[in-house]
Amino acid sequence: MGYPTKVQVIKRKTSEQWYVNFPSAVAQAIEFKQGEVVEWIIDDNQRLILQRSDESVEDLKKKLPKKP
Repeated sequence: MGYPTKVQVIKRKTSEQWYVNFPSAVAQAIEFKQGEVVEWIIDDNQRLILQRSDESVEDLKKKLPKKP
């Protein structure tokens, strides 16, 4: 299931900022933390990849139950 989201822009005299907001359900499913730093990678004209740092991924793995 997808979550349609509008791209927003704030234009100023000398610059502009672009925003894409995550729906709460997506952010919770991904288990984002407030202030977490991520990296955008351009795959092609249709796909952006949002990549977490290795540190963030390791923190998530620590929360998973151990396999028997």
